[in-house]
Amino acid sequence: MSPIAKLKSLKKLPNKPTLAVHKFSSCDGCQLAFINDGVRLLKLSTLVDIKHFAEAGPVDEDCKVDIAIIEGSINTKHDVHRIEKIRQNSKYLIAMGACATTGGIQGLRNNINRQQFEGWMKDVYPQHTDVIDQMELDTAKSIGDYVDVDFEIRGCPVSSDQVYHAVRQLLFKVEPERIVDPVCTSCKHRGITCVMVAFNEPCLGPVTANGCDALCPHINRGCYGCYGASSYANFDAMTAKLKSMGLSEKEIARKYHFINNQQKGFKEAGDKA
Repeated sequence: MSPIAKLKSLKKLPNKPTLAVHKFSSCDGCQLAFINDGVRLLKLSTLVDIKHFAEAGPVDEDCKVDIAIIEGSINTKHDVHRIEKIRQNSKYLIAMGACATTGGIQGLRNNINRQQFEGWMKDVYPQHTDVIDQMELDTAKSIGDYVDVDFEIRGCPVSSDQVYHAVRQLLFKVEPERIVDPVCTSCKHRGITCVMVAFNEPCLGPVTANGCDALCPHINRGCYGCYGASSYANFDAMTAKLKSMGLSEKEIARKYHFINNQQKGFKEAGDKA
């Protein structure tokens, strides 16, 4: 959808839009970001009409809504049919969390061959191999690989602030704010000492998009890259820094090939390392 078309669709949202939260392959952590903030969820229920949110109560998988929020990646043929139908039934679609935006941890299986993956599946589900062969896709991919996505909320999991802030902006009929700065920005704002400089702790903060308020560096741990690549990521410089800290090429590749392993920046850097 073009920026102009997207703006027009936002302006057409009713004052009290209908909303649905759908789950695909995921751990439910991003949905819990909704539910754990109970006070704001109650407030939200007065501002939108929640039609489908299985983890919170109402269930209507085929409902037509103004806003659909999707958690999880696409892993089966059934998933493809579901997401296509949800897209048809939604005016504005948000992909929520690393699984929905980049394929998440499930995307790690994209890096192995089909034969090896089938062997694992048969070991785990020995009584249901025929069903698995019919249902499983060769890859685990993001929502955007199959349908148009209007907005992405990154994170593993996302924070409650992110989700409610995005929905609140939609209620004002404006596009939610996109996070482009790296995690290092929050470290500077919060006065957090750089863990790479002070503790020689490997940290992906310089190439990772902000959104967590530097959660890990705040407790003297390196960033894991939960929020995907920032807009200004320099992976060559990041790799050089990690090598200078004594990490092997294999260790560096494993850091990149983690939560957002299929996102362009992290995947290319991991393959290159």
